Amino acid sequence: MRLDYLSIFPDYLAPLQLSLPGKAVASGLLDLHVHDLRQWTHDRHHTTDDTPYGGGAGMVMKPEPFGEAFEALEVGAGDTVVFTTPSGQPFDQRVAEDLATRSRLVFACGRYEGIDQRVIDHARSIAEVREISLGDYVLNGGEVAALAITEAVVRLLPGFMGNAESLVEESHAEGGLLEYPVYTKPRVWRDREVPDVLLSGDHGRIAAWRHDQAVRRTAERRPDLLHPSALDDGTPIVRAGRGDAEELLTLQRACWVQEALANDLLDIPALHEGLDEVRDWIGTWETYLVRRAGRLVGAVRARLDGEVWEIGRLMVAPDLQGQGLGRALLDHVQAVAPAGATSYALVTGGRSERNLRLYKKAGFRLRRDLAAPVGAVTLTKAR
Repeated sequence: MRLDYLSIFPDYLAPLQLSLPGKAVASGLLDLHVHDLRQWTHDRHHTTDDTPYGGGAGMVMKPEPFGEAFEALEVGAGDTVVFTTPSGQPFDQRVAEDLATRSRLVFACGRYEGIDQRVIDHARSIAEVREISLGDYVLNGGEVAALAITEAVVRLLPGFMGNAESLVEESHAEGGLLEYPVYTKPRVWRDREVPDVLLSGDHGRIAAWRHDQAVRRTAERRPDLLHPSALDDGTPIVRAGRGDAEELLTLQRACWVQEALANDLLDIPALHEGLDEVRDWIGTWETYLVRRAGRLVGAVRARLDGEVWEIGRLMVAPDLQGQGLGRALLDHVQAVAPAGATSYALVTGGRSERNLRLYKKAGFRLRRDLAAPVGAVTLTKAR
């Protein structure tokens, strides 16, 4: 695998030469190239940023250096350009596994307020583009994210790890559970002993204990991982972050135009929300997404109100409706309900026949005795 990095702080990427990645480079398993983006500038100050059109705080990285860099490095078909950005797809083990199948990754490390959008659009016209976020927080630059993604990806390459079995047993690997607790010598340390089962020599008991501990740890720390998290075709259902707000808003408007037409009702709050409102409710609702080929195609959200798991904004792209995606999202959001929830509730348009059929088949019961917005109805289901 070949890895290229474009950065205005190339020294930041020096750790790539350490530990196992460094050994992989020495052995020829990896071909790493770190490039100073400033070498593709032509003014005496080697300027890589400028003020944003439209005003606003901060600076934006200029398109010209990236364009020349892509040409000089002959980035093209068969390559994958990774833009590390807080507005990108959340990074997880499944994304790492996917990237590990590529023959070449080119990391474009942004700084300041980000990279001129035209760079991303241009890259998409010549190669595969992946916009990836480490999580719902902002870093000073993309180099840290590039290092983290690299560590997660290259360790999956055949021959990289000395003991391939460790890849299976670690957290988020096969089975999706967190890793069980581990121990080494001495047997007793500060009055704390290694569990007896690990000293028994009984491999069956040890395996059973480790699985039980992995399930317990996952239930305590990441209960969402214990529930169905993928469609039948393996497409993952993932948690949304604030960086997904723009795509969610686009999907929401498409779906609620349908609702407005079906119910002859324009006064639907979801139809009139803006980006700030979507960002706000992402922070207060558990929201789950489905993407296909890099496109957001489905979403649903829920939150606990007393003992009721309140479900809302079940959305499927109009061109994919009727294929079972809505039911899969509905099943998932019920499965991840917290232990304190004793029932489910949701609201839909009173004349949204497709929605009503879906919910009734899923076991929800129409409750005309319960309050609902104008033109809508409430449905409930016992847990």
